Amino acid sequence: MTTVPQTAPAATASKVLRVPPADPAAAAAHFHRRFTFEADVADVHADIESGAPGFVLVDSRSAEAWAQGRIPGAVHLPTDEIPARAAEAVPPGSTVVTYCWGPGCNGATRAAHAFATAGYRVKEMLGGYEYWSREGFPVEDSAGLHRSAPDPLTAPAAEGAACGC
Repeated sequence: MTTVPQTAPAATASKVLRVPPADPAAAAAHFHRRFTFEADVADVHADIESGAPGFVLVDSRSAEAWAQGRIPGAVHLPTDEIPARAAEAVPPGSTVVTYCWGPGCNGATRAAHAFATAGYRVKEMLGGYEYWSREGFPVEDSAGLHRSAPDPLTAPAAEGAACGC
């Protein structure tokens, strides 16, 4: 009778660590670069609410999307119109924050590129209109201002609670 030697199960290799993390200095530089290009909806909302100066919020969606609902105070400038109309809609020298539908849409990225090409400093608002609305911030349409209850998967549900991040 032949005995087959028993082998220990192979150690499971980490899928997370198959590419090692960057050293702390490289990681800090990378994440700082991301902050120079992106803003989240909570920070944009906080600045609008406090009246902090410094940027023009631009909705880059179509006229139909704008009519369906928008962020109060945003400037409407569809992406394809930015090269021709940026200077009339947004004062030259302004910092622009762009938004579109949401994380499944790269319209805000295209709009940010168009503004940067036109000479503007620009950031993209992560989450777009979808996450603005899901976090319970006010939206505007032809019926006026309204807000939904915060989605507990995107923001604290308690009134006035902050995410703390």
